[in-house]
Amino acid sequence: MVVETGLYELLGVPPSASEDDIKKAYKKKARDIHPDKNRNDPDAAAKFQEMAAAYEILSDPDTRTLYNEGGMAGLRGGRSGGPNMDDLFTQFFTGGSGFSFGFDMGGSSRFSRQNDSVLPHEVTLEDLYNGKTVKMNMEKQALCNSCKGSGAKGHAKPKQCSTCEGSGRTYVKTKLAGGQMAVSPQKCEDCNGKGEKLREKDRCKKCKGSGTVQEKTRQEIIIEKGMADQQRIVLAGAGDEEPGVSAGDVVFILKALPHDSFERNANDLLVKVKITLSEALLGFSRIVLTHLDGRGIKVTSPAGKILQPDASIVIRGEGMPVYKRPDTKGDLYVLFDIEMPSEDWLRSVDRQTLANLLPPKKPEMQPQPEIVDEVNFEEIDVRSPSFPASQDFFDHGFANQRVDIHDEDGWEDEDDDDDEGGMYDDHIGGPAEPECRQQ
Repeated sequence: MVVETGLYELLGVPPSASEDDIKKAYKKKARDIHPDKNRNDPDAAAKFQEMAAAYEILSDPDTRTLYNEGGMAGLRGGRSGGPNMDDLFTQFFTGGSGFSFGFDMGGSSRFSRQNDSVLPHEVTLEDLYNGKTVKMNMEKQALCNSCKGSGAKGHAKPKQCSTCEGSGRTYVKTKLAGGQMAVSPQKCEDCNGKGEKLREKDRCKKCKGSGTVQEKTRQEIIIEKGMADQQRIVLAGAGDEEPGVSAGDVVFILKALPHDSFERNANDLLVKVKITLSEALLGFSRIVLTHLDGRGIKVTSPAGKILQPDASIVIRGEGMPVYKRPDTKGDLYVLFDIEMPSEDWLRSVDRQTLANLLPPKKPEMQPQPEIVDEVNFEEIDVRSPSFPASQDFFDHGFANQRVDIHDEDGWEDEDDDDDEGGMYDDHIGGPAEPECRQQ
C-alpha cells in the first residue's frame, strides 16, 4: 500500500509504474519542462528541479520502498538499509546544493533557490518597443574579503558543535497517525547547520563570524526590443553569496505598465484614432498618430471611401518588434472613432440646406404597433461602471468592423477576408485576429 503519491504525480506515473516506466516518464518530462525551453516561465527551474528530485528518490529501489511505506516521513525517519541517507537529506532537505526542496505531509512540494534575488521591474510600452539599457545601484551579500568567507580571525579553526555533535542536524520526534513515531531532522540552531562553530574570540571582526558582508554593486540590465510582460532577465552569479555555495542569480521580472493610447497583443498593436464626420464622409490625408518611437504615421484614405462608425484598418509591419528578430514587426490596427459635430456648429449652418445634403431620414415604422407611447429621454454613458451591460455587449470583434488596407481602391474591405488564406497568412507570432489587452 502506497501512503503518498506526490512524487509519482510529479513524474506523471501511477505508483505501480515499473523502473522503465519511471525512467521514460522522467526523460519525457525533462524535455518538456526544461528551463531552456520555458524561458518565460519564472517557475521553470523550480518545476524541473522538483521533478528531478522525485526521480532520484523513485529510481532507487531502496528509497522508493521507504517512500511507498512511509511517505516523506518514512524518508525522514532515518531507517537503515538504504543508500547514504545523509546524502539524500543533504541534497533534498537541507539545501546542500544551494537549493531548498521538500514535501509537506500531504504530498505537495516546494522548491526555491535560496540565494537568488527575484525583483519586479516596471517598464513602459515604449521601453519594450525601442529597447532600453537600465543601470541601477543594488546591495548584495558578498563573501568577506578579510576572512575569505571562513568567518574566522587569522588561522583560527572552528570547533565541532556539541549540540549536534558535528552533524549539523538535530532530530525531533513526531507522532504519526496510528500511534507511530517518526524522527524528523532539522537544522541545528547552535551552529546554523554547519556542524561546527567558532568561539567568540576567534570570529572575524569585519563579518562578525558570518563569513559574509553587505556590498554595494552597480548592475545593468538590457531590455531587448519585443520583450513581453512577465519576461525574465537573469544576471547569472550577480546575487547573494554564501560560503560553500555558488553565487545566486539576480532575476528581474518585467512588469509592463498600461499605455495611454496603445494596447498590445503578442506582436500586434491596437490604437484608437479620432476623425471628424467630414473626414469619415469625404476622406482625409494626415498624420493620425505618433508611434512609440516618435515617428508620425500618415494615412491617406481613398477617394469615395466612407468610413463607418468603429471602422478599422491594419497597417502591416508597424506593430511590436519580434523578440530576437527586431527587424521583423507585427501589425498595427487602427480603430477609428468618429467625432460628431457640436451643437454650436449646428447652430452656425443652415439646417434646411444641411438636411437637403444629407441622406433622408428613416421613414416611420410600417406597420405601426397598435399601441404607441411617446416618451421622454435623457442622455447617459452606457459604458460607465454603473451600467450593467457586459463588455461583450460593446465588443463585436474585428471581423465585423474591419476596413483593411489595401484593395484596388487602396483599402481592403472585410469581404476580401474570404479569399484563399485570408489576410493573416503572413501574420507573425500571434492569433489570426488580435484580442488586444492593455499592457
